[in-house]
Amino acid sequence: MPTQLWAPWRMRYIKAADKSEGEGCIFCFKPQDDTDKENLILFRSTHNFVMMNLYPYNNGHLMVVPYQHAPDLNSLPPETLLDFMQTTQKSITALRECMKPEGFNLGVNLGRTAGAGIDDHVHMHIVPRWNGDTNFMPVIGDVKVMPEYISATYDRLFTEFEKLK
Repeated sequence: MPTQLWAPWRMRYIKAADKSEGEGCIFCFKPQDDTDKENLILFRSTHNFVMMNLYPYNNGHLMVVPYQHAPDLNSLPPETLLDFMQTTQKSITALRECMKPEGFNLGVNLGRTAGAGIDDHVHMHIVPRWNGDTNFMPVIGDVKVMPEYISATYDRLFTEFEKLK
C-alpha cells in the first residue's frame, strides 16, 4: 500500500489563491511596485525576477518569474527562456552560499491540476533541501516548522544576490 502524505497547511494557500482570482496577477503587479523587500523580491534580471514564496515548503523557497505574463514555457521568447534558466542558476548559487542546502527540488507546475496555485503565469520553484528537513510535525500536528523568520531569510539571501549582480 502506498504511503499517504498530508500537507494540511497548504489549504490556506489554495483558498487564498481561489479568492485572488480576478484581482490581478501578483507576478505582474508586485514587480511594478517600488517595495521589493515587502514583496519579497530578491533579484531582478533583464527578463525575470526572483521572489521568495510567502507559503514556503522550506526556508529559502524561491520562485523565478518572467516579467512577461505567459501561461507556459512555450509562450516565452528565447531570450526570456535563457534568462529564466540563468536566473535559476544564480538563485541556486545564492542559496548554496547562504543556506548550505544538501539538495534542491526544482519545478514548474503547468496548470492548476499540476499544482500551480497561479496557473496563468509560468514560474520556477526552487526549494532547498536538507537531510532530515521533513518530520512528523506537518503530518501529525498540522504544523509546519520554519526555523527562521521569512524576513531574516530575505535579508541573508538579498546579500548573496547583491554579490551576483
